[in-house]
Amino acid sequence: EVQLVESGGGLVQSGGSLRLSCVASGFPFSTYAMGWVRQAPGKGLEWVSHLSGGGINIAYADSVKGRFTISRDNAKNTLYLQMNNLKPEDTAIYYCEKKPRIYPRREEYDYRGQGTQVTVSS
Repeated sequence: EVQLVESGGGLVQSGGSLRLSCVASGFPFSTYAMGWVRQAPGKGLEWVSHLSGGGINIAYADSVKGRFTISRDNAKNTLYLQMNNLKPEDTAIYYCEKKPRIYPRREEYDYRGQGTQVTVSS
């Protein structure tokens, strides 16, 4: 059974940092692309970032480029999202996603975690 468990969310002041983690199980982690999406209050899902199974092919939404860094530790079956210089508009539930192939496509996923809340105060 595929499981994705996010952690690391919380309340932070504008300009602060958080690191989200997503521990994966139930599949060969290194052979699948992974990604992060988010949902702000009252809004739809927004793609944030993704990377390939080997961690080489990486892409970011323009809204987070230069502030967020996605990475993965395949030995620990863990996906990360380092978020720096956080802004109030980054407030959202952040979800980890597994992609169905080794190279990611933005709109494509087959499993999503339960999410972790990030709140940025001004």
